[in-house]
Amino acid sequence: MHKNKENKVLDTKLDAVSKSLKQSIKNLDSYTHVRGESLYVDDVNIRQGTFHAVVFDSPKAHGKIKSIDYSKAEALDGVERIFTYKDVPGKNEIGGIIPDEPLFAEHEVHFWGMPIALIVAESEFIARKARDLIDIDIEELPVITTAQEAKAKGSFINAPRSFSLGDTQKAFQDCEYVFEGETFSNGQEHLYIEAQGSYAEPLENGNIKVTSSTQGPTSVQKTIAQVLGVAMHKIEVDVTRLGGGFGGKEDQATPWAVMAALATYHLNQSVKLILNRHDDLRMTGKRHPYESTYKIGLSKDLKILAYQTEFLQNSGAAADLSPAIAERTLFHATNSYYVPNVTTKVLSCKTNLPPNTAFRGFGGPQGMFVIESAIAKAASEIGVSARQIQEANLLDENDTFSYGQIAKKVEAKNTWNSAKNIFNSDALEQEVSDFNKNNTAFKKGVSFMPITFGISFTNTPMNHARALVHIYLDGSIGISTAAVEMGQGVNTKMMQIAADVFSVSIEHIKIETTNTTRVANTSPSAASSTADLNGKATLMACNSLLERLKIVAAEDLNVSENNIILKEEYVFVNDNKTELSWTDLISSAMLKRVALTENAHYATPEIHFDKTKEKGHPFAYHVYGTAITTTTIDCTRGTYEFDSIKIVHDYGKSMSEGIDLGQVEGALIQGMGWMTMEEIAYNDEGKLLSNALSTYKIPDIFSVPKSVEVIPVETNGHELAILKSKAVGEPPLMYGIGAYFALQNAIKAFNPNYDLKFHAPMTPEKVLMSLYS
Repeated sequence: MHKNKENKVLDTKLDAVSKSLKQSIKNLDSYTHVRGESLYVDDVNIRQGTFHAVVFDSPKAHGKIKSIDYSKAEALDGVERIFTYKDVPGKNEIGGIIPDEPLFAEHEVHFWGMPIALIVAESEFIARKARDLIDIDIEELPVITTAQEAKAKGSFINAPRSFSLGDTQKAFQDCEYVFEGETFSNGQEHLYIEAQGSYAEPLENGNIKVTSSTQGPTSVQKTIAQVLGVAMHKIEVDVTRLGGGFGGKEDQATPWAVMAALATYHLNQSVKLILNRHDDLRMTGKRHPYESTYKIGLSKDLKILAYQTEFLQNSGAAADLSPAIAERTLFHATNSYYVPNVTTKVLSCKTNLPPNTAFRGFGGPQGMFVIESAIAKAASEIGVSARQIQEANLLDENDTFSYGQIAKKVEAKNTWNSAKNIFNSDALEQEVSDFNKNNTAFKKGVSFMPITFGISFTNTPMNHARALVHIYLDGSIGISTAAVEMGQGVNTKMMQIAADVFSVSIEHIKIETTNTTRVANTSPSAASSTADLNGKATLMACNSLLERLKIVAAEDLNVSENNIILKEEYVFVNDNKTELSWTDLISSAMLKRVALTENAHYATPEIHFDKTKEKGHPFAYHVYGTAITTTTIDCTRGTYEFDSIKIVHDYGKSMSEGIDLGQVEGALIQGMGWMTMEEIAYNDEGKLLSNALSTYKIPDIFSVPKSVEVIPVETNGHELAILKSKAVGEPPLMYGIGAYFALQNAIKAFNPNYDLKFHAPMTPEKVLMSLYS
């Protein structure tokens, strides 16, 4: 009973803090961004004598290296040295989960763009000129580009994974309806504005500092140490911010940092390596394409009784993060629905493409697309709307996910019903129906897209973070965490936390660069967990300092510390303002030799997962939401536009509504791009064809919806979210899947004989062909 009372008091305090923070501070990086003053790797002031590097990569997707002639390149004036695998003093290996990826190719190449050598010269121009002078002879070997082909040839990254619940085989026998089908979702290019890059500089005693555009500083540090054969403390990795990441810099920022450090190690001089856009597109992996099959069984009243699917993940030539991404696909295979009997299986297929990698959603979107396709297929065959099946199967409190976690604080029906009521979905659907009856050249389609997305790294040991907080003599504050700012506003949120705890102006606070020397052994900024993990650690550190300061104030004012609060940069006693200011309090604490530095560690409680049983409680909480998408197709041309996207989203108790709204809108458009226009294309030889913005289309101002409305659902938030403000980076991307099904419904309205296909993205060319198929 006593514990429940304490929890209620804590919840009340958290709600009060959350409410005060809701006075939504805008993203504090915006000012320097729009003025062009924000600093990135390419803006680092380079030391005199710095060399510039360019990567020589494979011009073939698979083959044995018969010979390489570097003589012409080495003879070019201004070329300092060319590094290959022979120059690696430690291990020529950068694979994280599975050690299957060399830094430089040795005797074989496994994808078009695989690094073979690093050319270091006095300028980037000279290095690029030297690259063209290298002669290479490759004996070509068979090339695998699709997951289906890899499966047929038994080419896999690792053993398959499978989740199950209930008895699907028995359940299918009891179903009124059973349908089978297949789906394909293509890859997606990250297209961060800032390309991959790093800058390495030698320090004394053989130490090296690397400024890197990475989401995972510790991963970069560890891999550099491994390749150089030195201890991790010899390597310092520093990150100011990223010009976008989206997962593409979680693992794949590592090789470029390692190469720069390797050259610095040998030359004892600074080396800068920044990929240009074409090199970046060619050499880096994308979102994983998936080829999947499904079987879905429903009762007469449209309950999904059984669901079975096999996902074929196109992993590329090495593991990278594919095993973890495959796991996340299984976690989200049933999206927002309760299905009592589930069997899902994923195979990570090894192909001759660049190793595919993390991308916002991390395998979750690929899994959700398949079950939404299965529902659409079932609805079409039965003769009902997909919405009826979706609504009949939404998650409820205490439902069980296929991985064993019991659903708690479920907002699936709340967001769904709120969307229906707030946006009057019945009238909207009637409007679409009336339009289609009265128009032949244009047709409209509407879709509902519910989302349920788990928040935490699914690898439990990764769910931890640290924060180092200094209060300086003048009362100003410096904060170091493992959080990497990449446009999501995490720096602003960390500053908000400290400003609120100490009740000082945000101008007093500075967020330091993310640095492995100040905050070590960190998880990457990923999994939508960055603000939660680092924010909780920051909150713990600030609260520890606050308690010390209260003791000092109580001594100075000769009152009980229980009556002390800090407010508006002054000390208050029982709500009465004293003459003791924030800066005077800090001075007093210093004179009394009170520590004004705190290092806090936070590890997410409650979560666990047993991979031997494929059961557990892997997520701290889930984020919920519902989107209603309306589109109009020009049935003569196959072109389309999106009339509106109406969203009810589960923010919890948002810390910063402006930042969170920006994340929802950005993720939505990125998801729509994946589903409608962003088409990765390789030829049969494994060469990337969509290698420029002229051949790879992303959403621009003309392709965004005419209207986007985002309404927060009323909830109590979740105590494991920072100040009950739920993660918002990845979940909204899945709203974009609704765009695909809105287009399908519009096509069906024009062509009743259209046999639904689930091959994303749904480009205008595919729409046109479907209209007249």
